[in-house]
Amino acid sequence: MMLNSWLTPSHFVMLGLLFAFAIAHSGGAAIRPWAEKYIGPRLYRIVFALVSLPLAVILIIYFFNHRYDGVQLWQVQGVPGVQALVWVLSAISFLFLYPATFNLLEIAAIQKPQVRLYETGIIRITRHPQMVGQIIWCVAHTLWLGTSFTLVTSIGLVLHHLFGVWHGDRRLASRYGEAFEIAKQRTSILPFVAILDGRQYIKWQEFLRPAYLGVAIFIVLLWSSHPLLLTATSKIRW
Repeated sequence: MMLNSWLTPSHFVMLGLLFAFAIAHSGGAAIRPWAEKYIGPRLYRIVFALVSLPLAVILIIYFFNHRYDGVQLWQVQGVPGVQALVWVLSAISFLFLYPATFNLLEIAAIQKPQVRLYETGIIRITRHPQMVGQIIWCVAHTLWLGTSFTLVTSIGLVLHHLFGVWHGDRRLASRYGEAFEIAKQRTSILPFVAILDGRQYIKWQEFLRPAYLGVAIFIVLLWSSHPLLLTATSKIRW
C-alpha cells in the first residue's frame, strides 16, 4: 500500500493542531509563576482559558469530522461486547481526566486560583491522573474507530501527556522542593503501583465528593447526547 494512499492531509493538520495546543497549554503552565506576578492569578486563569479552550474545541471538532480518514486498520464495531467495553473505558477515562473539577470556582477565576500539592483521592492511585485518563480514552477510541487518523491522533495525545508528566513534576519540584520529593516518593505514575507496594492506600471516603457525582452526570449526558454532538460537529467543515 502506497503511503500517500492513506496518509491524508488531515493527519498532518491534526498533528499541527496537537502541537499548537501542547505549546499553548504546557507553555502557559510554564510561564504561570512569572505571569501571575504581573497580571495576578485570576486574570492569568482567564487568559489561559481563553487560549486553551478554543484550541481544545477546534481539536474536538476536527477529530469528529475526520475520525474515519486514512486507512481502516481494523474493524471491530460489530464484535459483541466491544461497544460496551469502549463505553466503560471511556467512563473510567473521564474519572481520571477531570480531577480539576474539584476546584470549579478556581477554574472560572471566581476564587483565587492556586497550585496545590495533592496526595489524596485519585492521586493515591496515580500522581498523573490526566495522563492515565487520556491513555485509556485513546485506547478505547482507537479500538472502536480503527483508523490511521485516530491512531495518529492518539499517539499525539499520549506523547503530549507523557511530556506533561515530566513537565508537571518539574514545575511542582520547583515550587515545593522537598515537600514534593516526599509526596513523589509516596505516590506513583503508573496506576495502583504505590498501593500495591505499600507506599499508599485508598481512603474511599475521599471519593465521596460532589465532583465525582458531577463527572458521573457528565458521562451520562455525554452518552445520551453523543449522536447529537456528532451531528452538530459534522455541520462545521474544515
